[in-house]
Amino acid sequence: MSVSLSIATTTILSLHLLLFLVNANSSMDPYKVLNLILNPNGTVTRLQKFPQSPPSPDPNLPTPALSKDITINQSKHTWARIYLPHKPHSKKLPLIIFYHGGGFIFYSAASTYFHDFCANLSNKTQSVVVSLEYRLAPEHRLPAAYEDSVEVLHWIKTSNDAWLTRYADYSRCYLMGESAGGTIAYNAGLRAAAIVDEIKPISIKGLILIQPFFGGTKRTPSEIRLEKDLNLPLIFTDALWELSLPVGVDRDYVYSNPMVNGGDKVLEKIKLFGWKVGVFGCDGDQLVDRQRGFVKLLEGKSVNVVGQFYSGGRHGIFIGVPSMSEKVFDLVKSFH
Repeated sequence: MSVSLSIATTTILSLHLLLFLVNANSSMDPYKVLNLILNPNGTVTRLQKFPQSPPSPDPNLPTPALSKDITINQSKHTWARIYLPHKPHSKKLPLIIFYHGGGFIFYSAASTYFHDFCANLSNKTQSVVVSLEYRLAPEHRLPAAYEDSVEVLHWIKTSNDAWLTRYADYSRCYLMGESAGGTIAYNAGLRAAAIVDEIKPISIKGLILIQPFFGGTKRTPSEIRLEKDLNLPLIFTDALWELSLPVGVDRDYVYSNPMVNGGDKVLEKIKLFGWKVGVFGCDGDQLVDRQRGFVKLLEGKSVNVVGQFYSGGRHGIFIGVPSMSEKVFDLVKSFH
């Protein structure tokens, strides 16, 4: 597949560019450009403040979907923003669990960038969407986000929230995420596949991974080609992994590299369960070779996977550009 993108189109609604559009080079301090101050106690001070949107539960407001926030785990400060179409087309709607991107370090379920996407996702696909506010690194290094990604499934199955009990079809659940959120969705899938009986009546039917943020120590051709790409230079991805992974491990750890040891053994269960997996990517993203390699890994294990890759573009395009978001919505509807 290919897509022709004008300069104007590639910048519309792209909050990623506010963070990454810099003259990056190998001598630059990535943390300074990322607007991060590294603190002695292992935390960071985030100087960049991204726009946020409040939930909108009022049916009289002209929003794409209704939304509200609910606490998941008060002790961990995790919560979720739930989205519901204004006028559901049926009594029971597919359930999508969404994990936002941001290199495990940035953004929130309340960030306007992801709030707008999830509201449109709910409306366009007629789904109940649960967008998780998971714990961020380095204050909470991996696997904290992966643990939170599964805890929300346990929470949903016991929740008495009316939007979930009345409208969500627990037998049609999909895990979705963008960038680091795509990596979280994949790892949530691995963990959920290993405990399917524990999360019933929730039954996962598929994963939708939007430009998943995978890593590894050996550079790929696309990483070398786009090493100094203004949107997502290599020194940034290295820095994000350094802050997110457990101290003392490298990018070939299982939390970052899905290719380790020939792929996780749980993939065999995902194949047997018949889950559908969709992976989105584009040639303008330095991570594209890792995403293509991941699709080949799943194909080699006979997992039902669909790779949708486009020419040009950049990292973040499927969230930031409405016409590309539609590609995601179309695949979701085909999975239903």
